[in-house]
Amino acid sequence: MQMPARGRRPDFILLFIVLVLIAFGTVMIYSSSYMLALQKYNDGYFFLKKQLFFLVIGLAAMFALMRMPYTWLRRVAYAGMAVSLVLLAAIFIPGIGVTKGGARRWLNLGIFTFQAAELVKVAVVVFLAHYLTRKSAHIQEFRKGFLVPLAVVMVPVAFIVKQPDFGSAVLIMAVALSVLYIAGTRVRYLAGSVLALVPVAVSLVMMKGYRMDRWNTFLDPWKDPQHKGFQIIQSFLSFGSGGPFGVGLGDGMQKLFYLPEPHTDFILSIIAEESGFIGICAVIVLFGLLIFRGFVIAFRVQDSFGSLLASGITILLAMEAFINIAGVMGLIPTKGMALPFLSYGGTSLIVSCMAVGILLNLSTHQKSTPRGTVA
Repeated sequence: MQMPARGRRPDFILLFIVLVLIAFGTVMIYSSSYMLALQKYNDGYFFLKKQLFFLVIGLAAMFALMRMPYTWLRRVAYAGMAVSLVLLAAIFIPGIGVTKGGARRWLNLGIFTFQAAELVKVAVVVFLAHYLTRKSAHIQEFRKGFLVPLAVVMVPVAFIVKQPDFGSAVLIMAVALSVLYIAGTRVRYLAGSVLALVPVAVSLVMMKGYRMDRWNTFLDPWKDPQHKGFQIIQSFLSFGSGGPFGVGLGDGMQKLFYLPEPHTDFILSIIAEESGFIGICAVIVLFGLLIFRGFVIAFRVQDSFGSLLASGITILLAMEAFINIAGVMGLIPTKGMALPFLSYGGTSLIVSCMAVGILLNLSTHQKSTPRGTVA
């Protein structure tokens, strides 16, 4: 019988993977944003300096969460959801909420803006892990094991849809349903909720013209190559021109005001152009290893709360990476979701670092591994 082991070292493989992604992302943010920053702010290092500032905060949060007792998260699970709702509501207060690109998603914190939905993603996972652990004896009941947790999650999701941020809302619901499934909620309840939510999602897409435009552009970007299809076509050109080994770091052309947002949502396109197929494969392999290590931690952690928490965080990071990578490749409609650790963006980087800090913490509270077992 395996006995729980305490005081294990953090998963240094996971830490190494994340640090490599962050380092590579920082270099690519500089490469992809230099000309844009020079033109817009007369300072080619503008975005790099801001990202380094966010990186310091993110790493501090990561190591703080890695060191603290992870059971503390159970005590603040409900409070975290409450704070998330307050932040989401504050976005709609004039003077506090910031509108960019027609969406009201950011809070004005003075020195920088903060995207509340990013924090909500982690808060939802912590809440579900705590609630489902407490109600484990009732997990297959309709009300306690399905309806109540799903109803709680749908409150912040409704705020996020209102911003509007349809992609983040869908992501949170997908993560929530995944955690419910892992916890043992009856499959028929989950299947029923999916069947009920699909027509709602379709209606929300059809109600907004820009969402239909994204869908139509996904189906045929060359129908309007100079406007609606311009960004994804430029992304295709980036991937095509990169070849097997890329044109060389800093030598890409798409970042020279051809590809919109080259340092944020479409940074992978610049990576493809400058480092080629090899660079893209390296990024995908690193994310694959990160996800693998996350599920290893979830499998080996001592208690149900830790297992659900690690699973939820891993699924969250996996889905974010998939949505971004598939979007810039034209495999799914573009969503404007950051690529964790690589895209420019303070909130995304800080929250992703926090999520990894929790995983590293959980990795120190694992069941002992028999000799001869691969770690």
